Amino acid sequence: MSAPDVTALLAELERTQPDLAEEARTAVEWLTGGEPLETVTQLDVCEFLWYTLPIKVGPLKPGGDHERLARSLGRLLQLGGMERYAALCVSPTTVQILRTYAREGEDAGTAAYQQALEATGVLPPDVPELQWSMIMGPEELGAHIACSAALELAIVAGETVDRIALTRRWLTEPRADLGGDSWLNRVHGERLNRWVLGRGPARRELAQPFEVRLHAPVKPQPLPVLHRLLSLAASEGSLPLRLAPSPEALRLRELAERELGAISRDGQKLAITDYGRRLLKSPEAMWSAVTRLLLARGEHEFEVSAREAALLLLADGTLMSPAKLRERVAEVVGGEGWHPATGLEDVAGPVADLIAQLTALGLAFSDDLAVRMDRPGQLAALAALRAHALRPRKYVSSG
Repeated sequence: MSAPDVTALLAELERTQPDLAEEARTAVEWLTGGEPLETVTQLDVCEFLWYTLPIKVGPLKPGGDHERLARSLGRLLQLGGMERYAALCVSPTTVQILRTYAREGEDAGTAAYQQALEATGVLPPDVPELQWSMIMGPEELGAHIACSAALELAIVAGETVDRIALTRRWLTEPRADLGGDSWLNRVHGERLNRWVLGRGPARRELAQPFEVRLHAPVKPQPLPVLHRLLSLAASEGSLPLRLAPSPEALRLRELAERELGAISRDGQKLAITDYGRRLLKSPEAMWSAVTRLLLARGEHEFEVSAREAALLLLADGTLMSPAKLRERVAEVVGGEGWHPATGLEDVAGPVADLIAQLTALGLAFSDDLAVRMDRPGQLAALAALRAHALRPRKYVSSG
């Protein structure tokens, strides 16, 4: 059976129901973006009906409304033999969502749209290997569409669908249509390239050599200093607050308590938490938690940029003086547009705190004259940079 031709369908609608043809033309142009109708998926139809139509399409002709336009699209899809999609256009869910937008506003309508979209089962979920971005590049969008189409096909076939397992399989398996590559590898490559091409020529030059190096996951390494601290807390039930009051030990205790949540204060003692026990049982989980902490996303973006630049400069085991490190970091973040000058005083805090973290964890040596990462520290830097580079793109909150 040949694919439905939009021009022919519109001509037929113009002949049989001319009052619907103009609105159907508008709707199908928005839905397909000029692509053939056979490329449309259930996710495309839902997103058009429940988001694009009420938010972006308009103004409508006098006497028209969004429900009528949805019905017009449904009639066109019905003529094209796309009965399931046509039914969505006139479904109670679509009517309810469009009326929510009209009566309660955009926020309420968007919330109803997101709830309904999740209920369809065709929205690819986040999986351990990939959290989907709010702002997708071409490769990620292609992966998202492909995963959604696979979910839709399984649901239509009447299969019991494990959405996470199916999405993981679809992302990670080599695909002939990608020349033996996987969608996950494509998305990671796209995100790494976007990360390299970040703000400023100095930052770009510094990050460029890492693009290929960060493609492969970094093997988790033991963290004996943190492991000993948590083991002691677990075996004795608690730790006295004044345990080993060296600067490094105090910083490690602060990191474990306030930044990781692995130990908690109990009167005059510190006790291991349930999360701390989980980290103690899983070297991989401990490694992931610690390396992500090096570029914590909760900080101000400027501080993250300064810490990132410091990790890029130290990741090859280069021996640098603290003063030289601060100077180089200031050059990099200054080139990103943060400050008109070098901003040495501004970068001093984030860089010093990063060095203190690394030293407390036993991942770097530092004194007043020099800073240097050992091999586990270099691998921790690479793991932190990789996690940061591969993070999903989010809209900036206005809050």
